[in-house]
Formats: sequence, C-alpha cells, structure tokens
Amino acid sequence: MPTDPRVDAYIGSRAEFARPILEWLRACVHAAVPEAQEGIKWSMPFFSYKGRPLANMAAFKAHASFGFWNRQHLATGKEGEAMGQFGRIVSLADLPTDAEMEAQIREAAALLDAGVKSARPARAPKPEAEVPAELAEALARDAAAAVTFTGFPPSCRREYCEWIAEAKRPETRAKRVEEAVAWMREGKRRNWKYENC
Repeated sequence: MPTDPRVDAYIGSRAEFARPILEWLRACVHAAVPEAQEGIKWSMPFFSYKGRPLANMAAFKAHASFGFWNRQHLATGKEGEAMGQFGRIVSLADLPTDAEMEAQIREAAALLDAGVKSARPARAPKPEAEVPAELAEALARDAAAAVTFTGFPPSCRREYCEWIAEAKRPETRAKRVEEAVAWMREGKRRNWKYENC
C-alpha cells in the first residue's frame, strides 16, 4: 500500500475525533483498490486510480467528509448534507460497514475502468447582451462598425456592451462609444490589445 507522508501529516493535524475516521477511510480505499494512489489535491487527501480521480476525504472543525469523483453514478446516501456523499461524518458509526464501503470503492474504480466520466451539468447560455442606447445610435450611423458588431460572437458583443454600460459618467460613456466604434470599424474585438500576447 503506497502511502504519502503528506496524507499522514494531514491526518495527524486534524481534530482528535477525525483521525480514526480518516485512517479508516484511507484503509478502506487501499483494501478495496490496492492500486489506488494517494496524495494531496486541493489541500485535502485525494485518491486516484490509474491516473484518474477516484475519491477524496477531508476533516473540518466538527465533521469529516468522503466523496467519490463519479458520485452521480453511485448511490451512497446523504448527498447534499456536506461535501461528499456521506453527509457530516462525526464518528465511524456514521459510515457503512467495512464490506459495504469497500464494495462502493470497488464500484467507483470499476466505473473508471469502464471509461465512465463525470457528466458536467450543462450551463444555460447567457442571454444576448442589451446594447446600450448610445452604442446602438453610433452603430446606426456607422455601417462598417455595425457589420463588424453584428458579425461578432455573442461573447464579443457582450464585452463591448458591458464595457460601455458600466461607465458611470456620460463623458466616459461617450468616449467608450467613440473608441468602440473606431475599433469595430477596424474589425477589432474589445480586448484586441491582448489577443496576440
């Protein structure tokens, strides 16, 4: 069982109630999946299997936690009560038996062997940016800038709209509209200065 001294240090630095919980979880992972590698990631003990994330554990002031990377594919119990899938763990009694825990860890490793990946929730697209009145008027007077603005992807249009809309003073807005139209006439995006860095 390859252990990492940083994990030893992490466990040793935690509250007294958490140490036996973390030691038990660590032992379960290594008993269920002897090939599992341990280390520290995101400032907490982290287990990987064949180079892919398997699980992590952590301890806080009043509870500990343990969670699987592919959690949406495993029915583990108290999802949502705390970080991980086992809720707020304050004693070993809050966890499944050795056999049950090891079976879940093996199931998580089998998912990795099968190539199952965590599905990220789809993000809703941002709505189209509201074009400030001053910019709309300036684009109506400048056909070349209007064509460029219309041809930009939504994110580029949003950058210009937000930049102009966030100006507090009318003079600042007017100056930004003038610069924006000049840049768009040349086909430039809002942050064109940084594109070739």
